[in-house]
Amino acid sequence: MTKKWARAALTHPAFCGVSRTHLGDLIEELADPWLARCESALYERRGAERQREAGAGPKHDLVFTDRLLVTLVHLRTGLPHAALAELYGTARSTVSRAIGEIRPLLAARGFAVPDRPGVRLRTLADVFAYAEAEGIRLRIDGAETQVRRPKANRPGRRAFVSGKKKQNTIKTTTISDGQGRLLWSGADRPGRMHDQTAMRTEGIAEQLRSRPKVTAEVDEGYRGLANEFPDQVSAPPKMPKDEAPLGEQYAWREMRRRQSSERICVEHANAELRQWRPLQRYTGRREDYAETHLAIASLVSDRAARRPTRSKPSTELVLARQAAY
Repeated sequence: MTKKWARAALTHPAFCGVSRTHLGDLIEELADPWLARCESALYERRGAERQREAGAGPKHDLVFTDRLLVTLVHLRTGLPHAALAELYGTARSTVSRAIGEIRPLLAARGFAVPDRPGVRLRTLADVFAYAEAEGIRLRIDGAETQVRRPKANRPGRRAFVSGKKKQNTIKTTTISDGQGRLLWSGADRPGRMHDQTAMRTEGIAEQLRSRPKVTAEVDEGYRGLANEFPDQVSAPPKMPKDEAPLGEQYAWREMRRRQSSERICVEHANAELRQWRPLQRYTGRREDYAETHLAIASLVSDRAARRPTRSKPSTELVLARQAAY
């Protein structure tokens, strides 16, 4: 298979996970940063300014478009480097080097903002500032991805064992808006750490304290945060005791159903992340998981931000004009 045919096949959304329009936008956005990084690496290697004109010297075996494509296909399908190298008729090391160059650029892009082309959210402070300015009620949830088990006799081997999944995982925190559009995903930590501990370590509690107008919906794992910020954070109601009246139990079920319907959109955002193979079960080095997760999350946020904002229907009653008798 020639490079031309490989490029034509891998540009299909089933392989790269993005539309061709989105792919063209990524090429235009990342071409200059990639070229600048290459020039910086060459300058460090030479130790002086270049002696020849730009473009002279040996050419890349994979041009920038192909480098971006193999990275997207690897992130989407988890296809091994050797298989991608066979498609392009090149060495495995060339594909590995290309993915190592493009993945950090994708991870550094940040998260797209709905209805705000060109604006990116890169930190939690940006997310809470955006929510306060737009009056958005945030939805916060945690997610776990299975990873390789650390080797025996290494310190911290039990740190990745999740008490919920009963396997080695890495946890992340996801924040979305009311339509399930991804606004932020990060706070990577070993699976043994509790979600609420990670939130406080990452600084979400401080953001809530500094921006009292921001509100959020959470699940059972963040009940302590809801107790600390009762006017801002809403958690599921506590389950009544067995001897509680039947009416109280029915009221609890209805309140829990309503809270779940308000929070289900962040579960949809996590489901979009799960469509990418590495976030279903990560088989690479655990040190590279955070970068891989951010790269995928930035692409998912691009697609989610393109969804139009639904106008909230009014629940006010409109009285018809009374006929004159």
